[in-house]
Amino acid sequence: MQIHVTHPGETLWLIAQRYGVTVTQIVTANKLENPNRLVPGMALVVPTASGIHIVQPGENLSEIAQRYGTTIQAITQANQLQDPDMIAVGMRLTIPVQKPVIDVNAYTINTGETGAREIQEVGQYLTYWMPFAYSIQEDGGLTPVDDTTMLQAAAAEKIVPVLCITNFSSTETGSQLAHNILASTDIQDQLLTNIIKVMKEKGYRGINVDFENVLPADRENYNQFLQRAVDRLHPEGYFVSSALAPKVSSEQQGLLYEAHDYEAQGKIVDFVVLMTYEWGYRFGPPQAISPLNEIKRVLDYAVTVIPRDKIFFGFQIYARDWLLPHVQGQEAETFSQQEAIRRAIQYGAVIQYDPIAQSPFYRYTDAQGRQHEVWFEDARSAQAKFTMVKDYHLRGISYWVLGYPFPQNWLLLEDNFTIRKIV
Repeated sequence: MQIHVTHPGETLWLIAQRYGVTVTQIVTANKLENPNRLVPGMALVVPTASGIHIVQPGENLSEIAQRYGTTIQAITQANQLQDPDMIAVGMRLTIPVQKPVIDVNAYTINTGETGAREIQEVGQYLTYWMPFAYSIQEDGGLTPVDDTTMLQAAAAEKIVPVLCITNFSSTETGSQLAHNILASTDIQDQLLTNIIKVMKEKGYRGINVDFENVLPADRENYNQFLQRAVDRLHPEGYFVSSALAPKVSSEQQGLLYEAHDYEAQGKIVDFVVLMTYEWGYRFGPPQAISPLNEIKRVLDYAVTVIPRDKIFFGFQIYARDWLLPHVQGQEAETFSQQEAIRRAIQYGAVIQYDPIAQSPFYRYTDAQGRQHEVWFEDARSAQAKFTMVKDYHLRGISYWVLGYPFPQNWLLLEDNFTIRKIV
């Protein structure tokens, strides 16, 4: 896959000619609804010949080597280049590629047949799947999920199902519930007994503990609960993972962060999912949802206290549309990347790209004369995240959340990595 950013006046035919592919191939890869309508700044994936890279304006050999996880020397030798600094726009380079092997996880929030269909659509790209979520109860019970058809879909796609448990909901922070559970070893033991019972009945292979808004005073109790979970589940052949808020230091304050002990959890559990998203919060001001500069700060801290082969990079796959001027507490609309492109075309917006956040955005005026600002993901931002996963030598990527179509992501994911299947 190659990434092409459209310019004013370009057509798909001209782009296809440039890369030596057909218009149909580009339309199919990007799931374009109207091939005759492009907007400036729109990033397209172009399915060129395997192992071939066509040099784009401004590219150098170092960037190309990093993109494909190879070296300048390897590309130079494969193409018999006399001078690595002398590459021309349009040059076709053979890329000797050895793709890193990673694990890929995805959460779902939809259940039943809808959730099963979402798993089937991208199942070939997943190692793990986590339905969100089995909610814990005051007595250590679990509120079940309609997961039977989803489990069948996961089995058919050779995906490892992971039981996700949580303490919060759309209406409750869950702080007091978590405290009540974490303060009582008897309730914890009952909770773990119930977890094991469900896992055995349904075929789950491990758990993901997503306790959020845990009171700072419960930090050590949370660590002890995770250790208790490991002590109970490992002998049964199950693994334990956790979800962590995006921290940049051990001293970071706030209800989301203080009880999430990176160093302790990195020692206790089998792997962690870093929730590196939601800077562009739906009730907050408009900004990149997953800015790469902020994610880098989280990773720089995380890798000092958690083994890299235990870290999943959290990747959000949805877009947001904020009304302007932003009013505190006003909720942004959340939708798919495909809808973000659809709106840009509808309103004739020019897509811009923030080079610091590594994220695309645009503004438009709706039919009522109101201004909007949209932040989303595209091929460029996805590629930037994949490059970071490689640079930090992480275990894998965890998607939040299926149900928002983003065809470019999955093509680029497969282009960058070999995805481990362990079933």
